[in-house]
Amino acid sequence: MERITARNLTNEELFYGHKACGGCGESLAVRLAMKILGERTFASLPAGCMSAVSFIYPNMAFRTNAIITPFASTGAVAAGVAAGLQALGIKDTYSVGFAGDGGTADIGLQALSGAIDRGDQIIYFCNDNEAYMNTGIQKSGLTPFGTKTTTSPAGANLPGSTTMKKNMFEIVAAHDIAYAATASVGYLEDYMMKVEKAKSVKGTSYIHVLAPCPTGWGTTSEITISLAKEAVDCGLWYLAEYEDGEFKLNKNPKEFTPVENYVKKQGRFKHLKDAEIKQLEAARDKKWEKMRRNWVK
Repeated sequence: MERITARNLTNEELFYGHKACGGCGESLAVRLAMKILGERTFASLPAGCMSAVSFIYPNMAFRTNAIITPFASTGAVAAGVAAGLQALGIKDTYSVGFAGDGGTADIGLQALSGAIDRGDQIIYFCNDNEAYMNTGIQKSGLTPFGTKTTTSPAGANLPGSTTMKKNMFEIVAAHDIAYAATASVGYLEDYMMKVEKAKSVKGTSYIHVLAPCPTGWGTTSEITISLAKEAVDCGLWYLAEYEDGEFKLNKNPKEFTPVENYVKKQGRFKHLKDAEIKQLEAARDKKWEKMRRNWVK
């Protein structure tokens, strides 16, 4: 099968006409995934940005079947849809969950864990914009250290969020899932390759894609893609896969671009002092030392 690239990607739109903010990385991730998965896709979305901007009567941004799930239940609902399709004998379909970072790493973790444990035939996307953006920019388990949100304020005594991002990719891999991957809308062909690979997986697959939010990150809409790329290039995000019991790095930079350049472009980080940026760099270096030592390159 010919690999899908930007040059041969279909012009057919299965997710369009939504009301997302300009420059929304999450909507781009969903749009591209739907192009690759095709019209026989059944989407489950919890309460969050993508359901809020897609299901506005009388318009519907999905051209395929899609349903809003309870916030905690994306994995369970997607698994139920897959079971229903199988029971009805409806073949050549995909049951897909699109959830945000809070709906995956916090509120929806139990349902996702159960689906992976059962090996349900679903593809689960975590569209990670690093906070609960739809409800007013609150901290989630995937909010980075030093991020200013409405529930992790920055001031004289606090740097913003005091915790590092929850290691969701490795939490999922610890289930010995059939396939898991990280991606970024800054590296679109890598992302599309991973969606294409997930289509052929027998069992549960999981794709965790970094998707900047101009509103919550305090950035202009036109730098969404370059910022998502810079997150990878400075080492604060990585591109990797887990399959057949092994981790694999898809990109292993010889050197990183400056973390300071990345964070200072964003309003949510503008308060950070040099010492706090060094904390981010130290955590990055520790993580990369482990990956380079233990993962296939």
